[in-house]
Amino acid sequence: MIKDNFKKRALLIAGIAVAAIAIYATRSMWTGNATTAKAPPRVRTVSVEIAKAEKKPVPIDVDSIGAVTPISSVALKSRVETTIVDVHFEDGARVKEGDLLFTLDARQIDAQIAQAEGNLARDRTQLAAAERDLKRYTELIGKGATTQVNVDNAKTASDNAAATIQANQALLDNLKVQKSYTQIKAPISGRISAASVKVGNFVRPADTTPLAVINQMAPVYVTFAIPQRVLSELRDAMKTGQSSVTATIPGSGKLETGIVAMVENTVDPATGMATVRGKMNNESEVLWPGILVNTTLTVRTEQAVVVPSVGVQRSQTGNFVFVVKDGKALVQPVTVSRTSQGMSVIDSGLEGGESIVVDGQLLLTNGTAVEPRSRKAGA
Repeated sequence: MIKDNFKKRALLIAGIAVAAIAIYATRSMWTGNATTAKAPPRVRTVSVEIAKAEKKPVPIDVDSIGAVTPISSVALKSRVETTIVDVHFEDGARVKEGDLLFTLDARQIDAQIAQAEGNLARDRTQLAAAERDLKRYTELIGKGATTQVNVDNAKTASDNAAATIQANQALLDNLKVQKSYTQIKAPISGRISAASVKVGNFVRPADTTPLAVINQMAPVYVTFAIPQRVLSELRDAMKTGQSSVTATIPGSGKLETGIVAMVENTVDPATGMATVRGKMNNESEVLWPGILVNTTLTVRTEQAVVVPSVGVQRSQTGNFVFVVKDGKALVQPVTVSRTSQGMSVIDSGLEGGESIVVDGQLLLTNGTAVEPRSRKAGA
């Protein structure tokens, strides 16, 4: 009896096992799906920004720090000892050549001029009398009515009166020049400083402090230094008129463009730098004497291939860029000659017109599939 029960249990367990195996084997029939083949792996695609390599005129620039200096600067001083009667300008105003700036007290000089004019009138009367005597004696000696001594004395008196008139005329002219110094006019056009003296002040030529200073504002000089290696190319460019200078005020973006006016005739042996002076029109007075500016000296312009500097990568073997071709990023070695204003000038490796990756390079290797996206505004 016990054996029969054991056999029944064994058969039941074996049946359950066979049924489980059959259900597993026919699971696709129960789920309604056929046996599927393993899907191929998906190709990885990297989203990148691209830019075009351009072949265009590229300037050869030298950046430096410069200072604005006036071409002409005049310190006004009194040339006579007297008192200021009037000031005819506002401090810091723009003045033109010939404008009246200061009027000085001229009463003493006026009196001296009147005295000199009186003396000159007296001398002319004496000359007229001497000339009459000379004429009379000359006529008498022809008639034998006088001696040669009287004629000679009359001639001497006439010459002496003429010399006196000449001396007094020179004295009068000098006094008139002195009187002209009592009106101080602008010798150049520009901006005038604040007046160091006001009405009523006594001034004299020995004063060390000028009455005011006029700085020429247009044009102006911008003085800066360049490395001596650029000097030869700059001199050649100046002969053909290719060189130019741009001065930018830091922080404001305002700038002026001009020409190279001169190159100093020596190079500083301590620094190896040569001083260059650019001439700016500065009609709008953007540049103010004394301020520091960022200068860019353009030596010449040449045709070259340029790419954004962010697209150039570096490795142990040199510089390279990722060139996008047929949807893939390919490593292209390049030679960079220089970098200017966020652009790299390529000497070799690119011909112009290629699409290069400028963002997303960290996820790339040679042959990686890429998907270009539009470049951000202002990049």
